[in-house]
Amino acid sequence: MELHETLLFGGLAGLPWWGCVLVALALTHITIAAVNIYLHSNQAHRSVELHPLVSHFFRFWLWLTTGMVTKEWAAIHRKHHAKVESEDDPHSPQVHGILKVLFGGAFLYNDEAHNRETIEKYGYGCPDDWIERKIYTPWHWVGIIVMLAINVVTFGFLTGAAIWVVQMIWIPFWAAGVINGVGHYLGYRNFQTTDESRNIVPLGVVIGGEELHNNHHAYPTSSKLSSRWYEIDLGWTYISILQTLRLAKVKRVAPQLLGGGNPICDLDTLNAVIANRFEVVARFSDKVRSTFSKEAAKLSGKLGVAVPKSPAIKKWLSFRESRIGTEQREALRMIIDDSETLRRLEKFRHDLAQLWEDREASTEQLIERLREWCHAAEESGINALREFAIELRGFSSVSGIRNAA
Repeated sequence: MELHETLLFGGLAGLPWWGCVLVALALTHITIAAVNIYLHSNQAHRSVELHPLVSHFFRFWLWLTTGMVTKEWAAIHRKHHAKVESEDDPHSPQVHGILKVLFGGAFLYNDEAHNRETIEKYGYGCPDDWIERKIYTPWHWVGIIVMLAINVVTFGFLTGAAIWVVQMIWIPFWAAGVINGVGHYLGYRNFQTTDESRNIVPLGVVIGGEELHNNHHAYPTSSKLSSRWYEIDLGWTYISILQTLRLAKVKRVAPQLLGGGNPICDLDTLNAVIANRFEVVARFSDKVRSTFSKEAAKLSGKLGVAVPKSPAIKKWLSFRESRIGTEQREALRMIIDDSETLRRLEKFRHDLAQLWEDREASTEQLIERLREWCHAAEESGINALREFAIELRGFSSVSGIRNAA
């Protein structure tokens, strides 16, 4: 290869084109792992402790490849959870529109990063050492320039610049765009959270497990994002490896809801219901939805309203009435008011939610309410509700707190 070709395309590495593609994918994947393990699990949610060497490697790598400031990222992400899908959510597709978040999520992030109130309120507990104060934060843009120089020397001017461009757009598109946009717009839901979070796909490989976004919103402080046997969470694999090497310590994982236990409502049952409330709501919705749909279809003709669509019924059963269109919501209200069965289902739904929403009741009072709820459901004459109550009595939970070495 001639000198000018080496300078443009080869650099010191002299890799073929496919080798450069593999290198670009490897570099961007390290960045994804840094966001997932360091920014997300370690900093924003405190679900993993990292060895100082690992923590600082990720911090340095993110300075080189993204220019993001740890405190800003953690603060914006925490605010997203605190204000999810409201006007104060920094990047909600329900507020800004899916296209703006998908293709302009980085600009929304940048706007919020300049909101000092957000950073000071939600950016607590992030690194505040000398290197953070003197280099990483004030000179956050220098890292990406250094990365460009390294790429150009290693891979040649054009190839190195191309790899650098890929690195620069990788996180803005996949994290700020896809996760914050598609993750609240399109996909499947394991848990009936009150927001519109979705699991984009069950294979959490490209974005290190962040694809499982509904799971994350159900259990924000869990370092493990997968919850079903068919879901792959590559980030959790890396965390597990680091823990085996004593370079990380897992602090929290999502509790696991178990069934088939002792069918007596006790403290264990109550704790399982509260800790796994989004899964309990999902099971309640799945169990009684057919009963609700049949009753609604029977009454819609009598009342002269359209038969409510299944997604609207599912949202109503899972406490997301505000997500239903006005026409569908009004039709549902008319049908419920005209049906004794649906009014009773509505009351059971409300009373179930009070088990985790009532902050004033004592543990003994909540256990007694749970027993009364199950007894009333079993005697309700609604077969689906009776079956759910029997299942609920046997719930127990495996703790989500880990004290791993």
